[in-house]
Amino acid sequence: MVMQSESEHSLVAQAKNGDQRAFELLVRLHEESVQKVVVAMLGNVPEAQDVAQEVFIRWYQAMDRFEGRSGLRTYLTRIAINLSLNEIKRRKQKSGWMVVDNKHEVASHDFADDGTVHRNWEINDLLQKAMELLTPEFRIVLVLRLVEGYSVQETADMLQIPEGTVASRLARAQIKLRAWISKLDQ
Repeated sequence: MVMQSESEHSLVAQAKNGDQRAFELLVRLHEESVQKVVVAMLGNVPEAQDVAQEVFIRWYQAMDRFEGRSGLRTYLTRIAINLSLNEIKRRKQKSGWMVVDNKHEVASHDFADDGTVHRNWEINDLLQKAMELLTPEFRIVLVLRLVEGYSVQETADMLQIPEGTVASRLARAQIKLRAWISKLDQ
């Protein structure tokens, strides 16, 4: 289980005591990680930014109940996953099927003569599309293990499932991704 550093622990204590600057610093420290989790779960859609902001709103509202037994990053990741799952359910109820985003920003990249950056963008696009096809139970494990870098034990603790289930879901998710990417790449 990831524990908070002393400086982060101090910032959390200050934020709990109403220090807005400490809270803002904690947000800045963790916003990129939260954004990565949400985009990995939902895709690069406008709702991803809203969900990422909602993570910090929820934490702010529940800050007094945060005991620090796990690291703040772990705690915020769990909130991000729960809110992302809620958004996925909302999408399914609203449209009856999963929305897959096909729009990606590439204008800021300079393309190499050999097309390397363009090919990397294509690979990232294929990977994102394939991840969006995974069911949430597989996508969560993939995001936590491969995107966020949590260990099998940390992932199991966070999701409250056995370590063997984490390993199994990760293996099955990777098999599905390989199959879908090969189909999408044709």
